[in-house]
Amino acid sequence: MAGIVVSPLARIAEMAVRHGCREMLSLLARGQDFHRPAVIDQAKHLTLGVNDISFAGTGDLIAPQEEHVRHIIDFARDWDRTRPLLIHCWMGVSRSPAAALIAALAVEPDQDDDALARRLRLASPFATPNMRLVEIGDQALSREGRLVAAVRSIGRGADADGNAPFVLPLRPEKARHAG
Repeated sequence: MAGIVVSPLARIAEMAVRHGCREMLSLLARGQDFHRPAVIDQAKHLTLGVNDISFAGTGDLIAPQEEHVRHIIDFARDWDRTRPLLIHCWMGVSRSPAAALIAALAVEPDQDDDALARRLRLASPFATPNMRLVEIGDQALSREGRLVAAVRSIGRGADADGNAPFVLPLRPEKARHAG
């Protein structure tokens, strides 16, 4: 079964090729331009202009909103799951792990939130999912606070340099580092 590859921006081409990804979700601040890897189908690439903040945006900062989460859920549900889905943000530590959790629950809603959060921590000691995305995702997916509690239970990840991609399995199996 295909999983979700979470990557920092600097390694998206490598991860897309290594894992055979053809679909990608990008969560970057507006104006952070980058080149979509050639192996990613342009029609299967969603870019959300959102900053990595957990408070209402001010000035040029765009906080995650319900609309962003709805796009993540819809994109995940359209994913054909024959190949891994690539999700990235700037460092692959906050926005993209939160989006990976939301995507995993969108396509596999019957799974246990605590087990999913533990799989995330096993796959990445660095992941610190953006709590605003998690909270909105919890509500949008009718998790009744379970996702929020599960993410809080794993705590903040270790300090990261933004160079630690990983694979989040959709269902329980051995989580693994991506490279």
